[in-house]
Parts: sequence; C-alpha cells; structure tokens
Amino acid sequence: MKVFVQVPCLNEEETLPLVLSSIPRTIEGVDELHILVIDDGSSDRTVEVAREHGVTHFVHHVRNRGLARSFADGANYALAHGADVLVNTDGDNQYPQDRIPDLIAPVLRGEADIVVGDRQTSTIAHFSPLKKVLQRLGSWVVNKAAGTNVPDAASGFRAYSREALFKLNIVTEFSYCMETIIQAGHKRLKVTSVPVVTNPKTRESRLFSSMGQHILESGRAIVRSYLMFRPLAFFIPLGLVLTIGSAVPFVRYLILWLSNTQGDHIQSLILGSALLVGGLLSFALGLLADLLRINRVLVEDGLERSKRLQYEAR
Repeated sequence: MKVFVQVPCLNEEETLPLVLSSIPRTIEGVDELHILVIDDGSSDRTVEVAREHGVTHFVHHVRNRGLARSFADGANYALAHGADVLVNTDGDNQYPQDRIPDLIAPVLRGEADIVVGDRQTSTIAHFSPLKKVLQRLGSWVVNKAAGTNVPDAASGFRAYSREALFKLNIVTEFSYCMETIIQAGHKRLKVTSVPVVTNPKTRESRLFSSMGQHILESGRAIVRSYLMFRPLAFFIPLGLVLTIGSAVPFVRYLILWLSNTQGDHIQSLILGSALLVGGLLSFALGLLADLLRINRVLVEDGLERSKRLQYEAR
C-alpha cells in the first residue's frame, strides 16, 4: 500500500516546516509513505525548505496556477508514481497532519473512496458568526446537489482512493473541494468524513480576497457542477414556472378584453409572450444541456480508461 501526502504551497517557507515535521512517517497498513510538495509559483524558499526536510517529490509551476490546478497536477503525479491513496493537506499548517492515519483508515478498509476531515467549523474560534453560518449553508447546498452527507464540504484535508482519482476530473480554477464532492456523489463514489480539530491560524487565506468573492466563486462552482450532472432538474422546473406564469398576464388580458375595459392592455400580451418564450427556451436549453451531459459522460469514460492505461501500466 503506497500513500502520497501532497502539500500545495505558495510561499510557505515559514509554516512548511511545521507541516512536514508533523506528517507521520510510518502508518499501520501502509508500506510506503511519500510526501509531495506542489510549488505553485513560490518566490521564497519553499522548495529549498522542503528539500532540507527530506522531500524528494515535487510538482513545479512557473507561475501561480491556483489551488484546483495544483490539486489536479498533484493527483496525476501521485497516480503516475503508483499511489494507492492520496492525502491532501495545506502548507499553512491549518490541518492536523497527525490525524492522517485516521483520515486514510476508511479508505484502507475499503469503506470509502473519499474521506473529508470535518473541521467542526462551529467550534473554530477565528471564524466569524457569519462565516460559520455560510460554511454550514454551503455544505448543505453541496450535499443536496450531490446526495452526500459531508458536514464540512469546504475542507481541503482529504484522502482519496486510487479509484476516486481515476474517476474525478477537475474543471474549476478556483477550489476543487465542492466540485469533487458533487462529482463523487453523482459518480456513486462513497464519501465519508472524520472529525478533526484544526491548528491555530497562521495567516489569512490566499484563496480569496474577501468573503464576497468566496461566496461568488463557490456558488459558481456548485451551480456549474450541478448543471453538469442534472441539467433537466434545473431547466425543466424553470421552464414550467415561466410557462405557467405566462398564463397570468394572458388571462388578465382576456378578462379585461371580455369586460370591455378601456385601454388595449397590450402590456399583458407582451409580458405573457416574454414569459412563454422564456419557458420554451428553458425546455430547449434543458434538452441541449442533457445531450451535452451524455456527451460529457462518454468523454469522461474515455478519460478514465486513458488514465488507467497510462498509470496502471507503471
């Protein structure tokens, strides 16, 4: 059993030693444990510090490409080097690396494909009340979209089985966390979680510059991922609402016309026609999106086979 622990880094020379020193070097049931540092365009001594701590596996980005791209490149590197399990943690020492054995245990036992470290966000002191509420709301939305039950969908402290890595495909450029849960739910992968306690805060998040940006980008990722898998569940209800709603101004116009009320009330016809056209367009877009979904499923099946041929031969 070979486990890779990947650490995405962007200028983490100060906190990286804390991360590397707290990663267990031996775990029961694991034959080989390797540490992979993903240098996402760091301009400090992140790489040198990693080498000083014995790291020999690296993925280098010449410029910053973001967390999602870093995760995907790290996953491909781990697969290419025979990883059976991939653990993702962060270079800011937010997560308790000493809990990695508990994180990977469900995967080793064959009970889960993905295990998420539940940070128990309601207990984190430096999270504002608003952020705690938004975290719970975001996790609830993701679970509804994916059919999963993950208390902390935004947590990046995770373990992935080799099978999960073959099936997942990262599309977003912001954060892969919510997207991968939605994909996993629709691809019938088993997702579970283990409670963890985070380490004290070392710095502000570099993933987003404001709460508003975080909400916007996360919302976009959730909606896009959901539409990729269930477009009809979105467009058909929307089309029904608009089509049925168009009857209201039409009926209003008919009643006024029959009652010989002064005025032509053409605005009712215009509004009704606009709603009706919107409803019909929603139905059409739903059908087109569903055809694209079918095509995407076929493409992803091909990507999965390609990954297996590329990496299982090594």
